[in-house]
Amino acid sequence: MSWEGPFIAVDWGTTNRRAWRIAPDGTVEEACADTGGITAVRERGFADEAAALRARLGDLPMLLGGMIGSDRGWRNVPYAPCPADARALAEGIDWIDSRTGIVPGVCQPHPAAPEVMRGEEVQIVGGLACRALPPDALVCCPGTHAKWVRIEGGRIVRFATWMTGEVFALLSRHSILAPQLEGEAQPGAAFAAGVADSAGGDALGHLFGLRAGHVLGHPRKDAPSYASGLLIGAEVRAALARFGDTAPALVGRTDLGALYAAALAQVRGKPLPPGHIIDGEAAFREGLRAIIRELP
Repeated sequence: MSWEGPFIAVDWGTTNRRAWRIAPDGTVEEACADTGGITAVRERGFADEAAALRARLGDLPMLLGGMIGSDRGWRNVPYAPCPADARALAEGIDWIDSRTGIVPGVCQPHPAAPEVMRGEEVQIVGGLACRALPPDALVCCPGTHAKWVRIEGGRIVRFATWMTGEVFALLSRHSILAPQLEGEAQPGAAFAAGVADSAGGDALGHLFGLRAGHVLGHPRKDAPSYASGLLIGAEVRAALARFGDTAPALVGRTDLGALYAAALAQVRGKPLPPGHIIDGEAAFREGLRAIIRELP
């Protein structure tokens, strides 16, 4: 098996999937993205899906990361324990065949603070590989299950998860607040008001205030931004209390990064330094390239 030529990189999540044909120098030669996450794949259908990706992007070696390696994915790939780096991830790859491998996630196996991640570890390895991240840093990966990660000496040493994104999605789709939370959250005055109100530790009470205001005839038109500020503000305050008042690098979607950057600037009283928002897709691709360089 040779990985010296182009290969296919796949970020296969729960609901979405992104794949790229990567040239030896890291250039993206072709890309595709769809909603074919693991929950959309029929039982035992992952091999067919991988073949379809090769039919589109080329008959090439393929390295996959994300939820594809979970107990709901193609294979339940064992996690690499902290501390973990590119070499540990390369050593833990589960090979479907000689040209198809799934990268393991990373776990924190302590009974008092168990944690798992799949996908974010590849982004962090990529950020380290391209020197967008220093070897010692605090990293926040916003998302459905936001990760706050301490890296030391270029290795993931500990991390914690906040279900902020999933809670916001549940509230906006399935709760009594759903009619008030239609629309996108944006940085601005309403978001800042939510971040400010999160300081009192009463986010749940403030959330119900959105319902009460609607019933009494003075609804907030900016409710999605306010609710997002409450939840992200609460997360940011808790994470900084746990990991220290350090400016974290933000790795992930740039729109979510902008919300977290605004919350962090407000809570910490100063803006993040330049370069602290890192595109998650680019970091993921660089992470897989870094893992490939560690293959024997």
